[in-house]
Amino acid sequence: MIGGGYVGLVSGACFAEFGTDVAIVETDPVRLAALREGRIPIYEPGLDKLVADNVAAGRLTFGDDIEQAVQAAEAIFIAVGTPSRRGDGHADLRYVYAAAEQIAKSMKNYAVVVTKSTVPVGTGRQVAELIRRVRPELDFDVASNPEFLREGNAIGDFMRPDRVVIGTDTTKPGGTQRAMEVMRQLYRPLYLIEAPVLFTSLETAELVKYAANSFLAMKVTFINEIADLCERVGAEVHDVARGIGLDNRIGRKFLHPGPGFGGSCFPKDTLALTRIAQDAGSPMRLIETTIDINDRRKIHMAERVIAANGGSVANTTIGVLGLTFKHQTDDMREASSIPILRRLAEEGAHLRAFDPAGMQSARSVLPKTLQYCEDALDAATGADILLVLTEWNEFRALSPARLRKLMKGDVIVDLRNIWEPMAMRELGFRYQSVGRP
Repeated sequence: MIGGGYVGLVSGACFAEFGTDVAIVETDPVRLAALREGRIPIYEPGLDKLVADNVAAGRLTFGDDIEQAVQAAEAIFIAVGTPSRRGDGHADLRYVYAAAEQIAKSMKNYAVVVTKSTVPVGTGRQVAELIRRVRPELDFDVASNPEFLREGNAIGDFMRPDRVVIGTDTTKPGGTQRAMEVMRQLYRPLYLIEAPVLFTSLETAELVKYAANSFLAMKVTFINEIADLCERVGAEVHDVARGIGLDNRIGRKFLHPGPGFGGSCFPKDTLALTRIAQDAGSPMRLIETTIDINDRRKIHMAERVIAANGGSVANTTIGVLGLTFKHQTDDMREASSIPILRRLAEEGAHLRAFDPAGMQSARSVLPKTLQYCEDALDAATGADILLVLTEWNEFRALSPARLRKLMKGDVIVDLRNIWEPMAMRELGFRYQSVGRP
């Protein structure tokens, strides 16, 4: 497994749990040292124990030597980052190609080289061409095996997936039965629980990941716009979501209104898909609009906070509950908190925040004037406004009556709908949520 980041570490640990010997290659010395010492550099529930158990069992190892790691490997996964490229939004594939070149130089025997990273259509073939150029004599196959891991539930998603998608080079003379058999053996435990395993072409598998994330991002954006309409007409967005989600053609998931999507996948993958489509001469207008609406929404959420306080937050203390893009993660990438809190700081607000997992990650991307608190009650103490940005369960458990005593003001802007509006207003709060009367 080339890459010990989120995808590589979770996937490697889960393959090891299946009984496969896995060597994770990580070239970042700080991250590698942490992994070798048993410290997990990312926050993901259950991952620390899964890693520790499989290291103890001898099935999972960490190192920085690709040549040593791939010697006896039947499958070599590329799980490096593919961030948005500066300036044009395309996926940056420099790390993928660098890994492929190192793999080519290090391989001795037949193996399947698998892209686990999210990569544009055509990348698998480019990887194959690169390997052939470096080592024309090598016997190998390429495959695409996109990940569908939700942060906060990644282990469950890997162990009990909705589906596994595996793309191989269906144009290869003689076929790719050997590669398909290697991949079947890797995922054999999932066949036993009858998880769907879909074999496709390389291009199809690569496009599936972008299409899936973009559709879900569009679904999130749709319910956010419905929430805005609910506020104007007096409807209840959660009831609307239930009403449409019970239709099996739509489904209940990803119909939770909020301040806009973020994280490591949706923003990056929607943007990359629009660039892929533009280059192919088949623009994705729905996805382009989804991106625009989502970006505007985050700024609008800051304006809502300002409006809730009478049109100004200058010299106002705002207690902030949650910073990460969602609960059960420390990921701050494209989090709604970033543009919202920057805007509030620009307007002269004093910001005091607490997040159970993300405060260390937040320091490099949020305003330097933001004060980090010991817990949620500390963030609420003396606040003129309380702003909920992430739906951590411990925030739901807070006593509203206690908040009322601790806060200086009475304004709550709940962008995750964690409390009931009527109950909050009965306590004297000027309470606003998303899509509810």
